[in-house]
Amino acid sequence: MALLEGCRHSLEISIPVDAVETETQRVLASIQKRAKFPGFRPGKVPVDLVRRNYSEEIRQQVVENLVPRFFRERVESEDLKVVGAPQISDVKYEAGQPLHFKAEFEVAPVIELQEYKGLTVTYADPEITEEDIARRLDELRHQKADYANVDPRPLEDGDYAVVSLESLAGVEGEPIRQDELMLEIGGADTLAGFSENLRGASPGEEREFDVAYPEDYGQARLSGRTVRFRALVKGIRRKELPELNDEFAQDVGDYLNLEELREAVRKALFAERQFAAQREAKDRLVDQLVDLHDFPVPEAYVEQQLRNRAEQTVRSLAAGGVDLKSFQLDWEKFKDSQREKALREVKASLLLERIAEREAVEVTRDEVDREVDRIARQRREPAAAVRVRLEKDGSLRNIAAHIQTEKTLAFLFEHARKEPPEESR
Repeated sequence: MALLEGCRHSLEISIPVDAVETETQRVLASIQKRAKFPGFRPGKVPVDLVRRNYSEEIRQQVVENLVPRFFRERVESEDLKVVGAPQISDVKYEAGQPLHFKAEFEVAPVIELQEYKGLTVTYADPEITEEDIARRLDELRHQKADYANVDPRPLEDGDYAVVSLESLAGVEGEPIRQDELMLEIGGADTLAGFSENLRGASPGEEREFDVAYPEDYGQARLSGRTVRFRALVKGIRRKELPELNDEFAQDVGDYLNLEELREAVRKALFAERQFAAQREAKDRLVDQLVDLHDFPVPEAYVEQQLRNRAEQTVRSLAAGGVDLKSFQLDWEKFKDSQREKALREVKASLLLERIAEREAVEVTRDEVDREVDRIARQRREPAAAVRVRLEKDGSLRNIAAHIQTEKTLAFLFEHARKEPPEESR
């Protein structure tokens, strides 16, 4: 065996004459059964005639049948974990001689783990202030708000304009059309162009105006564009917030009083921020792991991760309203820009898999079932039907792998040394 570069290997394999002859006779017999020649019944064509007239097909089938088998036997005997399909070349096949061929392929890297317990990471549990709780309660009040109609008058800041909206120019793909849309005049979530051009308009009034969308706008087909709209003001509403009291708490959920709701809000905020803070800490631990380990990565793994990233990019663009029929991804440019990230992601995955193996991090049937149940509830489908579909398309294995990764990250975080941020020291 020859090591070419990184994870690439090369093998020169020779298949013994007796194995070649046995396979040749088997292929010859198979072709003889279906061979048709004038003057001979099917299956009765002389072997020599079949051999002469089907020589190329015989040769091709013998090579196709023997090469994969002997390649597999060889790599198994040398305990090589082959990644992807081998490249077969230099095939030498002569009657009465061994069949020679060369195989080039990639193997999974052998990873010598460095110390991964006791890594240092900046982390502190979040603190929830009274202001945090007040803001979340205020958000809940806005969610429970009522909108009261206001007698016709010119729109002013704080009003909710009920408008029908139609784009006239500047939009890629289908025009924007909405029969009834509420826009808060002067609101933080309302683009300035809408507030500026609708302020002062009265119900029944129609206006045309341009709206400039920021570069970082959520919908790709609108980001950075200036769109011309026609808007008809259909009415005015005012938001009326409920009072913050025990009755409000009971309306929000199964809470006896406002104090119980406040405590539930505090716990929810703590859980949300703790999850986010731990996720950031775990990401930093993974970055440290990758930096600590230098090993070659099969190109097949990197290519697959690049394809995954490309698919995520396309899905994101589609969700943002981009017309994929007119979208063309520059694959070479994309690969160049994303290769380093993809390489680090593959290294991280291999390292976490190796640590899980060493620490015997296993996934139970119950853990997978809970995730399947969660997906079923989300899709509003029977859990049994969801499981069958996930098993069929291979997603169940991905779910188990994801759970194992999360458990391994939790293990690393648990055994890490946590240092508080500088501002809290």
